[in-house]
Amino acid sequence: MPELTSLADAWGLAPAVLAVVGFGVGLGTVFAAVDHVVVTGRPARGAVEPVRGALRWLVQQRRTTAAPDRLLWRIGVVAVPVLAVLSLAVVPIGGRTLLSTSADLVWFNAMETLLWAAVWLIGWGPNAVPALVGGYRFLAQGLAYELPLMLALITAGLAASSLRTTDILAAQADLWFVVTMPVAFAVFLVCATAFAFWGPFAAPAGADIAGGVLSELSGVHRLLVEAGRAVFLGATAAMAVTLFLGGEAGPWLPGPVWYLLKIAVVVVALVGVGRRVPVLRPDRFVEVAWMVLVPAMLVQALVVGLLVLAGAYR
Repeated sequence: MPELTSLADAWGLAPAVLAVVGFGVGLGTVFAAVDHVVVTGRPARGAVEPVRGALRWLVQQRRTTAAPDRLLWRIGVVAVPVLAVLSLAVVPIGGRTLLSTSADLVWFNAMETLLWAAVWLIGWGPNAVPALVGGYRFLAQGLAYELPLMLALITAGLAASSLRTTDILAAQADLWFVVTMPVAFAVFLVCATAFAFWGPFAAPAGADIAGGVLSELSGVHRLLVEAGRAVFLGATAAMAVTLFLGGEAGPWLPGPVWYLLKIAVVVVALVGVGRRVPVLRPDRFVEVAWMVLVPAMLVQALVVGLLVLAGAYR
């Protein structure tokens, strides 16, 4: 009997896709709820605010601008949530991924790279200055955080001698990677969060440029983009657990419970820290990325490489 290597093989394509989409929506909802709880300080209100916000956007009248490029604008808006869900295609659920590839880390990074184009189209499409400036800010930040993020992903793959997320999980059977690569773990969270231009990295949607790339979005368009950002941030937490925190590994409790608990802890930590750091100026973040994050990741990769040669990883 052939080995079932992916969710699609085990469940069929349609149920597997629905499971991944549902998982993504659940992650995004949890992230948005935790974010509202931290911001408002009201657990009861924060838990239901994502639903209330979604309903408000659904009935909101759509904003229009003079001579917009509607096709490119809509492509960008739809692409954000689609890419966020596709990034989850290589995150193991129940020990299997939706797609079984030999380069899962490349797939995850590719979805983030395509997010550049999507956000740029959102900035370009309205034919409005604030949105365009926000799009340029996003591209400028992207040049800074893409390289450290790739190095963080490669470091996890180096330790496991594989680019498959399932192999990376198996390599953490005795020791979670966060123990030997804490810098990669932190850099991954920072750079992946910056891709969603959230928290301290929200300069592309800053108040100083009237909302930037989000300034002309309204109604369903705003809902799709905000949902995509939340799903992507949830996917970031799930991938961080997969790459550095051993996935479902843990004593006493069932594996899926450990997996969800770890994701919840990462989400709470991400929101708790992110909401207490002021928004960084893009030029300052570029300087930190090139002068601090890249050298730090090169040293981290060197340490992991030496540990691999010493046989520290299975």
